[in-house]
Amino acid sequence: MRTSLSRALAALAALGCTVTVNAQTRPLVVELFTSQGCSSCPPAEAYLGRLSARPDVVALAFHVDYWDDLGWRDRFELAQSVSRQNVYARNLHRASVYTPQLVIDGRFDVIGADGGTVAGALAGPRSQVPLTLSLRDAALQVAVGVQPQRAACDVWLVAYRRHALSAIGRGENAGRNLEEFNIVRELRNLGPWTGEEKAFRIPLSSLPSDSTDVAVLIQHAGQGAIIGAAAHALQ
Repeated sequence: MRTSLSRALAALAALGCTVTVNAQTRPLVVELFTSQGCSSCPPAEAYLGRLSARPDVVALAFHVDYWDDLGWRDRFELAQSVSRQNVYARNLHRASVYTPQLVIDGRFDVIGADGGTVAGALAGPRSQVPLTLSLRDAALQVAVGVQPQRAACDVWLVAYRRHALSAIGRGENAGRNLEEFNIVRELRNLGPWTGEEKAFRIPLSSLPSDSTDVAVLIQHAGQGAIIGAAAHALQ
């Protein structure tokens, strides 16, 4: 049942909501590559949960499938997660993929819950593309502002589920109840952006049924550095 989206659609009938991000408020993007089958991942999941409560961070958990051979299939795994992590492994010159991996702003990675590295990144300057997200007419409206002489970028839509509890039956975490945060349910390339004013419309009905929030990332083509980000609740 599309309960989250149904509530959002009902609210939209009476009220529009908007999130605008400028250079002073652009959040840091932290991507966790994780799996319910990995015994080292729960501490990193808990750390991502703490980050998800911060307004200056867009925290996203990408669940991968390559732990399935230990006997437990992660219910949130996505082939898109594995593909994205493989590109990062190539771009960041890693010999292989691993969990738990934190990728920060698409620029560098650390193992697990490395709070010091994330704190350092939060303290540093971050570029930002003018970006506005709004819910209107049963759709997510994405407006990207002008930024002349900008290198080619991709605009990514990330639909995610804010919170879940999972009882694990087999594998390295057998018998545990895992608490998970900002679980990516879909990654969608909305199209290219090269500095011009641009708009995208995404019908809410096209999003995964268990999505509670969305984020939009503007990332250098080839999955390079992230230069723009904003998030918006669907309810």
